[in-house]
Amino acid sequence: MLKPLENRVVLRVKEEEEKSMGGIVLTSASQEKPQTAEVIAVGEGKTTNHGTLISPLVKVGDTVIFEKFAGMTVKMDGEEFLILKDSDLLAIVE
Repeated sequence: MLKPLENRVVLRVKEEEEKSMGGIVLTSASQEKPQTAEVIAVGEGKTTNHGTLISPLVKVGDTVIFEKFAGMTVKMDGEEFLILKDSDLLAIVE
């Protein structure tokens, strides 16, 4: 399992197939909207210059929205994960 450092989070991206009005399946490259993913691991947070720990606002199990090209993709045990900073997250889906 991946354990993110500092203010990073590990996501499992939710692949959603989209179709155009004519029924054509759109590839992920043709979609310009933000992506959704499940948070599967969260770092401890970021320490400021004054020594204060700022904890991430997300927790394991949250569904989040993030920008399409944010973070770094990592493949582990045949599964792809995305690691990014919590500041790259746009919203939590409730």
